[in-house]
Amino acid sequence: MKNLIRNSFTWHAGPPAWGPAVVAGLGCALPLVLGLSTAHSGFLWASAGAFQAAQANPLHRFGMLRMLLLTGLGACSAGLGFWAGSHPLVSLGIFAAFGLLLAWLQRFGSEAGKLGIGLCICLCLGQGQFGIGNLHNPYAVAMLFILGGLWVMLLAFGLRGLHGLRMWPYMPRFLAILKVLKRHAQRLPRQQWRLHALACMLAFAASGLIVNLAGLPRGYWLTLTVITTLQLEFQGSLVRALQASLASIAAAGLLIIFGHSLQSPPTMVMTLLVLVILSRALQANHYGLFVLQTSLCFVLLAESLAQDWHLAEVRLLNALIGVALSLTVALLVHGLRLHLNKPSKAEDNSQQPL
Repeated sequence: MKNLIRNSFTWHAGPPAWGPAVVAGLGCALPLVLGLSTAHSGFLWASAGAFQAAQANPLHRFGMLRMLLLTGLGACSAGLGFWAGSHPLVSLGIFAAFGLLLAWLQRFGSEAGKLGIGLCICLCLGQGQFGIGNLHNPYAVAMLFILGGLWVMLLAFGLRGLHGLRMWPYMPRFLAILKVLKRHAQRLPRQQWRLHALACMLAFAASGLIVNLAGLPRGYWLTLTVITTLQLEFQGSLVRALQASLASIAAAGLLIIFGHSLQSPPTMVMTLLVLVILSRALQANHYGLFVLQTSLCFVLLAESLAQDWHLAEVRLLNALIGVALSLTVALLVHGLRLHLNKPSKAEDNSQQPL
């Protein structure tokens, strides 16, 4: 808890990034305005793609490459989630695979974990939006997502030109990057990572299956609540998992109050654009705060044109189910960890001299 309070005072490293913030605001503004004028839900996917691409800083050396990676992988994740929305077994397998992918990326550090959480959020939105809007084709979802990302990349090229930078930076040496990531991953004990990977797979797969079998509307409120608690630093601490679950419930309650008070889509869009700009300008440096910040913005983007904010109990029920599922999996993995550590303790006691 002390570390969380200390990290809250160092929310953003360095001065606010107003250049990437303007790119994010303009990138999300165009598809949201088009969505308001046409009432077509497809533009929400373009705004989600724009926000996903804007998470990278185009002024950094690897910023444009990361932006391209976020756009392409995010589109694939959103399309897979939308495709799995009507197949329970497919949802189970895909969500389990993405849970394993999230745990694997978290092993390589905070930045790789941020990439994984972004892909999982896109997957959750894809499954949760199935059957709600005007789209019925996962390929259309992926293409609109890519169009939003390409629009932001066009703006990012202009920002690089204003700063006198190359339109496309020099490519990195991938072998050197892989060596650094490998050394970082070797610091983590294997048993700790395997238990974390098991928890991610169980919790994420169960959340996707529950949403599919129960036919829960706005199911991403459940799945996003689950992934906010799947953090590597929470392993071995039920208290921190409980704190993350309570924070998710509090954030869901604030979002419901916020959406209920702004039931007018134009007002919601204008307020959301201000939040997107501030969120990107003051992007959280700490992994846990980044997860909370990004998931809240994605949910508001997905529901910016929603007309059913008066159905608060549906969203709150989904969040409560997600918290219950996360705590259940955390208890199971904690019990498994205690069971695995018992033999080693007994051997240590037997080896002590009399």
